[in-house]
Order: sequence, then C-alpha cells, then structure tokens
Amino acid sequence: MDWDDLRLFLAIARHGTLSAAGRALGVSQPTMGRRLAAMEARIGARLLRRTPERYVLTPLGETVLGNAERVEAEILATERAISGHDCALEGKVRVTTVDTLAARILVPALARLQKEHPGIVVELLSDTRQLNLARREADIAIRMVPFEGQEIITRKLGTLGMAFYAARGHDGERRPPRIVTVLDDLAHLPEAQWLRRHFPDAEVALQSNSREAHLWAARQGMGIACLVCYRAEALPDLVRVRPDLPLLRRDIWLGVHRDMRHMPRIRAVIDAIDEEISCRREELFPEGDAS
Repeated sequence: MDWDDLRLFLAIARHGTLSAAGRALGVSQPTMGRRLAAMEARIGARLLRRTPERYVLTPLGETVLGNAERVEAEILATERAISGHDCALEGKVRVTTVDTLAARILVPALARLQKEHPGIVVELLSDTRQLNLARREADIAIRMVPFEGQEIITRKLGTLGMAFYAARGHDGERRPPRIVTVLDDLAHLPEAQWLRRHFPDAEVALQSNSREAHLWAARQGMGIACLVCYRAEALPDLVRVRPDLPLLRRDIWLGVHRDMRHMPRIRAVIDAIDEEISCRREELFPEGDAS
C-alpha cells in the first residue's frame, strides 16, 4: 500500500461512507469507489466491508488500522516539519470556523490581508465539525470552545455576546412560547441549554445547526432564538426578549498546530483575524467587560 491507499482506507474507516470520506479528501464519491476497488485489487484483500448503513472494518482491516494510523502520524509530522519552514508569503491556508464568524468577521479580515499579500489564498470552511489540525484537515481553527491536546497552540481572541431575540411584534404572551434551536447533536451547547433553562415549557418551532437559519427563522416570526448580539442588534425587525438577563458569553478561541505556527503565511492570516476581532471587541460583546 502506498500513501494514497492509506489515506483512502483511513478516510473510509473514519467517516463510514464514500461520500463523507470523499469530502474529507476533496474527491467525488464515484472516484472514491473506483479507488477503493483498485486498492483492494492491488493488495488482494478486503479491509472494508459494506453494510446497508456504512462501511465497517473487516478483521484484517482492524489489524491494519493501528499500523496505518502510525504511518499517517509519521508522514504528517514530516509534512508539518517541512511546511513549517516554508518562508513564502504565498500559497493556500485552510481556515475552519463556525458560520457565526465566517462571513461577517473573518471575510473582512481576509479581504484586507489579500490586498497586502495577494499570493495568500485562504480556503474558508464554515462547518460545525471540529476538523483535525494534526491531520492537516485545516491549518487554523477558530472555535467557540477551548482546544485540547498538547500539539495545539491555542489562545483566546475575544468574546461573543448572545441573547434571546424574536420578530418585532411577536406574541410575547403566547403560552407555551415557541423557540428556534439546534439539532439534538448540538444540544449540549451553552446557548441551547440557556434557551431551555429560561423557556423550559416551550414548543420547538425549528431545529437547525445553522446560526444563520436561526436568525432568519426568528425574523420570520417562527419563535425565540438565541442569537449573537452583533448580528441581531443591527436588524430593526428583531427585538430582544428578556432584556433583564445578562448576555450569554461565548469565547472565541484560535488553534494552530505547533509545527505550523511560525509559517509566515499562516502567521499573516492569524494576525489579520486577531486584529479584526480586537478592533470589533465592543461590537461583539456590547455589554461590559469582554476580556
């Protein structure tokens, strides 16, 4: 097996489907299927078995998995060591973040960066998944939760304020009230728990993991949503619900792999994002100290 075979095998083993594995590797589902068939023909064995729901490891695949992950770790470490000494202020930098920050916070920062360094091309992924920095699924991650792992250099960039909003003229006396919230897989998030704590008997009007969908649902009168203040306060058709409550704080964290943190183009992207968030500190957390 060569490195491409190992990447293919690991992607399918981790994601379970050809489509999800293909997205992780940046290739189409049909291409993944052809490459899997070609790999199995070359090695003369099956490492993965297809079930109605997903691909699962065969007994041989379970044996190979640990070896493949160790090979991957060594290759990625070598790639990071080489890339970390790339001194050019040009090339691609992949940044992953949530949709709350992507368009209105990061894009202005990246626009100014490109004027100064036109050779830097940023791939901006707006995704709820926590992409793996060690496996180079992303170079920089901007998240709303702290990072784990000794290999990740992390620091807090700022704080977002969140509050409850609904469409202007909504029926505040409706019982039970209606809310807009996340899907069950993200029900552990502070804003989802906060919403349930203050509206325990509410009916769910809409569930979505898109914060932009939450905002538009609230504007359409579907119910009360927990929204970032810097977006909601700028819209005249939204009003704050329960203004007596303090803002919910969500810290903004940046993470980068320690082997990549000194690469000039990555450093330039980090500095641009940091400057943007710092300049908009009061807008992002409009009430009190956001430190």
